[in-house]
Amino acid sequence: MVINLSLKGKRIAIFAGREFEDLELFYPYYRLIEEGAEVKVLAMRKESIAGKHGLKIMPDMLVSEANPNVFDCLIIPGGWAPDRLRRYPEVIDFTKKMFELNKLIAAICHGPQILISANILKGKRVTCVSAIKDDVINAGATYVDEPVVRDGNIITSRVPRDLPAFCREIIKALK
Repeated sequence: MVINLSLKGKRIAIFAGREFEDLELFYPYYRLIEEGAEVKVLAMRKESIAGKHGLKIMPDMLVSEANPNVFDCLIIPGGWAPDRLRRYPEVIDFTKKMFELNKLIAAICHGPQILISANILKGKRVTCVSAIKDDVINAGATYVDEPVVRDGNIITSRVPRDLPAFCREIIKALK
């Protein structure tokens, strides 16, 4: 058996908030661990968080404790969590700092809501769930209806069925 550790040494942060889209958190979480990355779940409180469909995860650290300098990538799952998380300055500050450091930021479904609040989408080509298409456009981005889009250090995707393409693009960008 050959074990592929193509992301050994890479550190990934994943935001988690109440009613995250379960698959959009867990699929990249395990897929990137499988590639050898160290994955940390960041949240506003150190308590078990339930996804929209009932799966729970325990955060590794608070967003306020996390240092963007030590992470190579930030993943923002969708669901209802991004709309709640973007209200916290720590979340916006962490996201902006990752962007300024030219670190990879990958957002799926409603995840770009955090990118909108961080004011980092202007001039970018992105995709998202159709429910926030107008918000992305109003933030100055060019919306495209594709499974995955990469523009510089930002990767975006639409919905759970796009997760294979989303994860492939993240892995490709981090190698």
